[in-house]
Formats: sequence, structure tokens, C-alpha cells
Amino acid sequence: MGWALEACARVLRPVVRLALAFGLKHAHFESLLRELLIDEARRAWRAKGAEPNISQLSVTTGLNRKVVTASVREAEEHLPHTETSAAAKTLTLWLQMVTDDPALRSLPIVADGETASFEAVARHASRGNVHHRTILDELVRLNMATEQAGRVELDAAGFVPAKDLKSMLAFLGDNARDHLLASVGNTLGAAPPLLERSVFAAGIAVEDCERIHQLARQRWGALHHELTREMTRAFDAADSEASGRIRVGIYTYYEDAAGEVNTDAAPHSKRSDEQA
Repeated sequence: MGWALEACARVLRPVVRLALAFGLKHAHFESLLRELLIDEARRAWRAKGAEPNISQLSVTTGLNRKVVTASVREAEEHLPHTETSAAAKTLTLWLQMVTDDPALRSLPIVADGETASFEAVARHASRGNVHHRTILDELVRLNMATEQAGRVELDAAGFVPAKDLKSMLAFLGDNARDHLLASVGNTLGAAPPLLERSVFAAGIAVEDCERIHQLARQRWGALHHELTREMTRAFDAADSEASGRIRVGIYTYYEDAAGEVNTDAAPHSKRSDEQA
């Protein structure tokens, strides 16, 4: 249990940093943790084929029955789910098209016949569920596209809604969640294990950290295009009942951790996607 608590502390430290930056207090976390404990306990029981009662949830979470009874409800979510973002899907598809043909960086908003248009891209990406004008307005609002004289030009290299705090928080939550779900699944013995690797070093120059960071960015560009192509093919081939979802990501973090690292540390790799 001690090891698990230490692992949880490392995972939660950046979450606490985020919470403090937005003025969240202990009471907010206490309420959130209570709801999450109950939700995950219910999920664990259902995974075993049983619908838990109040007593079972109380025993599993360590919360008293009164607290569990008051908390058993569907959680209300206010952040958007990034998997369903029509704007992100449209921009990703458009970026893929531009990689294959740079001339498609500028598109007519609507067009007749076989001519490529933003309307066609948006309709394909959203499966016709969101009007292209709504998607275009969102991309323009986020400064990812520019509209002029019946045409629209791509102004972004990726869907990073830096000017929209709500969307940025949604991506933070979803990306970190899925990274952690892969790692937790592997730790708990997921079969087959999921890809979850990293390479790390300490005791190197901060300037070298940034150089390596840029190398990772460059290599990700090519892989991103290949993955997007495969996901688009899978999306086009899927029927309306398909329920699978996948997220593939990459991250780099570095800092000047003077006094906190072993300066003799050589590069190490960590892999949890294969059996030891």
C-alpha cells in the first residue's frame, strides 16, 4: 500500500499544482475524490458482473453509508469530450490533406462538383453531424483559420486551442487520463499490454534538453501524419455501431532541477508495454 500511495502522490502533484493555480481548495478536492472513489468502485463491481449496493460501495471505498447514499448519482460534466470535437476532427483531416497537397491550405468555403472545399472536409470529418459554418466559426475564433472573400486558409500546425481555456483543460484532462489509464492498466496486468514507453536522463545541460525536445517534435510530425491517415481509414470503414476509441500521444517534459537530480545518471528507458 505504501508504494501505491507514493505512486499516487507523484501522479497527483501536478494535478495539485493545477488546482492551486485555479484557486481550488481542500473542500473541492475532498468532494471530487469522494465522487471518484464511488464511481470507480461501482465500475469495478460492474466489471465483475454485479450491481453494487450501498454497503458494498461503503466497504470498497471506506466511506460510511450515509456519505455513499448522498453521493450515489450520475456525475455532471461541464468540460467537452475532445474525442467528439468536430473542430478538432476537421482541422486534423485538413492538416492531413495539406501534408499530401500544400495547395489545399486555402480552400473555398463551398464549391460545386469535385473541387475540394471546407464544407466537404467538415462534412466528412463530422459525418455530417455539425454544420460546416459552425465548425468554421470555431476555427476562426481560435485563430486556426482565416476567412476572406469566400475562402478559408489554414493558420495552424495542429489543434492546440491556446486561446480557449475550457478546451485546453479538456485536452489536458483527456490526454493525461488516457496516458495514465495505459500505465495503470499495464501495472495491473492488462493483456495484451498497451504501448507506454519513455526514455529519460538527468544531469545534462538544459540547452541539450531543449535540443532533444525539438528533435522529438520533428519526429512526431511524420508519425502524426501516418497515424492520422490510419485513423481516418478506420473511421471511414467503421459502421454506425462501432464503439472503439484510441488516443496515441507523445510528451516531453524538462526543467532545471538543480540540487534534485543525480548528476551521474545516464540515459534510461522505461517500457511497460511488454512482459518482463
